[in-house]
Amino acid sequence: MRESDFYAEQSSALTTLINSIGTTVAVLMGIGAVFGAILTMYTAVSSRSREIATLRALGFGATPVVVSVLIEALLLGLIGGLIGAAIAYFGFNGYQANTLNFQSFTQVTFAFAVTPELLKQGVIYALLMALIGGLLPSIRAARAPITNALRET
Repeated sequence: MRESDFYAEQSSALTTLINSIGTTVAVLMGIGAVFGAILTMYTAVSSRSREIATLRALGFGATPVVVSVLIEALLLGLIGGLIGAAIAYFGFNGYQANTLNFQSFTQVTFAFAVTPELLKQGVIYALLMALIGGLLPSIRAARAPITNALRET
């Protein structure tokens, strides 16, 4: 058996544990980010209800309003994803940590490698959260009654 295969087998339980904890944290933070995106986009829509109603009164349909709000959400998600990718790359790429291997009671040292593929996955995840977070506010913006929104101050 090759030495690298032996160590990979010895640390398989620890690798599974770290991956499952990382996935759980990412999903929970993603859910929180979706709620943050929903609140942000609802605020943006409510603060611009008069402008949206004006566009609707000028003849723009519901679809362009939905698309415009979704594009705004995606742009915010892209900016946030790129900032997060930069922080992850410069903060954790090459960072070394160690822990105890519970199977052999030896110390395992590993280094984080932030690859371009991981950065791409992170930005795509941010865009997906932005899309989900912007969907309900965009539908609300498109369904808002034009006359009521024009009367608001």
